[in-house]
Amino acid sequence: MSQYTNKQELPSLDTAPAGSLRFNTDSLKLEIYNGEAWWNVDATSPDQQTGGTRMLIGGGKLTHPARQNVIQFINLDTIGNAIDFGDLLNQTNENHVASSRTRGIFAGTYTPGSVSNLIEFVTIASQGDSVDFGGDLTLARRGGHSASSETRGIFAGGFDNSDRTNNIDFITIASTGINATDFGDLTLKGMNGGCALVSSPTRGVFGGGDTPGAKINNIQYITISTLGNASDFGDLNELRGSVAGGSNAVTGIYGGGVSPSYTKSMDKITIATTGNAVDYGDLLAVIASFGGGASRTRVAFAGGYSPSGPTKVNTIQYKEIASGGDTQDFGDLLQNIAVGAVVTNGHGGLG
Repeated sequence: MSQYTNKQELPSLDTAPAGSLRFNTDSLKLEIYNGEAWWNVDATSPDQQTGGTRMLIGGGKLTHPARQNVIQFINLDTIGNAIDFGDLLNQTNENHVASSRTRGIFAGTYTPGSVSNLIEFVTIASQGDSVDFGGDLTLARRGGHSASSETRGIFAGGFDNSDRTNNIDFITIASTGINATDFGDLTLKGMNGGCALVSSPTRGVFGGGDTPGAKINNIQYITISTLGNASDFGDLNELRGSVAGGSNAVTGIYGGGVSPSYTKSMDKITIATTGNAVDYGDLLAVIASFGGGASRTRVAFAGGYSPSGPTKVNTIQYKEIASGGDTQDFGDLLQNIAVGAVVTNGHGGLG
C-alpha cells in the first residue's frame, strides 16, 4: 500500500481511474468512480446497486377515441405476457416518462381534445395505482421526448394541442410537491408519438420525431446535471416519427416509426460519442407509435400501430443490447394498444 507524507503527494480525485474507491467525509459514504462520476456504494439489494429488470407500460390508445389507464408490467430478464400492475389517474396516452431505481414518473396526459400538465408516480417494486406527484409541468403537453438519471427526470418537446414546443422541463424524482423547472430548449420544435428514454447517468439523447409538416432524423442531447439548451448529436439512418427507444448506460437503440412509411429497422448510437447512428437490425414487423424500455442487458418494445388499418397490436419484442440482429418475441400485452408510456428500474440513466 502506498504511503503519502503530505497532501501534495495525494493522487488527484479528478484523474482517478474507473473503479477507484473513496470515503466521502461529507456524506459519510463509500463511493466508487465509474469513469465519469462518483457513485455511492450502498448496502442494498442487487437491484438497487445494478439496476432492476422491471418494465411498466402505462396507459395507451385503444379503439379511437378510447384511451386506457391500465398499468401493466413485465420482468425483462424473463419472457412472458404482461401482468396487471394498477391504474393511472386518467385514461391517457403519449405521456413523458422518467424513473429512478424505485420510482416511475408519468408526466402530461392526453385525452381526446385535451392535454394536461399533471405529473404522477408509482413505486416500481409495488403493484398499485399511481399517485399525484403534487407538482406540474411548466406547460401542458403530450408526445414529447424523455431522459432520466437516478435523481432527475427530463421532459422535452411535445404538443400542447395547438403547436409543437421546444421547451425542456426537469424534476427531481424524489421530491414530490414541487413543480417542474425550465431546463432549456431543444434545437427544433418537435414531438414524438412514441415512447423513448435513451440516457446514461450524465447524458440524455433525443432521436427523431415530428416537426411541423415533416419527420426528422435529427439526434440531439443534453447534459442532465447542467441546465441549458440541447446540442446536435448526429443523425438517425432514416427519418423517424413516432419512434420508440431504450438504452443501457452505453448504447442507445431506436426502432420503428414512420419515415414517412412505416419501418421496422433499428438504429444504434454510443451515448458518450456524438455522431450518426448505425444500423442495428430489424423489429419483428413494421410498427410505429409504441413504447420502448431497457435494462442493462435487454431492450424491449411494446404495442404500437401496424400499418394495416392501422391496427393496434399487443406484441412485446426484445433484443439483447450487446449483439446486433433482429428482435425476438417476448409475449403479449393485456390489450392491443398504441403509444403506451414505459418506465423501467434498470435503464441506462441509472448506471
